[in-house]
Amino acid sequence: MRVDVSFDTSVLLYSLSDDTFKNGIVRRLLVDGGCISVQVLNEFVNVARRKLRMDWDEIDPALDAIREFCNAPQSVSINTHRLATAFARRYKYHIYDCLIIASAIEAGCTTLYSEDMQDGQVIGALTIRNPFSKK
Repeated sequence: MRVDVSFDTSVLLYSLSDDTFKNGIVRRLLVDGGCISVQVLNEFVNVARRKLRMDWDEIDPALDAIREFCNAPQSVSINTHRLATAFARRYKYHIYDCLIIASAIEAGCTTLYSEDMQDGQVIGALTIRNPFSKK
């Protein structure tokens, strides 16, 4: 199981999508494993409930599948929060994205897969990659 990659919520949500291109990429990436944070799980549930209008009976198996392929979720500590606020100030991302970045760095990840953040941006030892980019 890979521990050097982390996933943003936006990427994981495509595992539920009818978009076969993006769904296929996410499923291939998940097979290799990776890291997620509790922040990602929280956002996943929020989007699944509010935007996708999924029932809990649909959300629970999706969360189980994510947790099966990913390492134990990184918790969000006060140190994670402090690092995230520094990143938000410096890089101008939303605090929630910075919590994901900070968690990935704390887990020792070198790649964060995100569709929403700047592809190729390096923060410390972490590089943000858009897995759907056709570069």
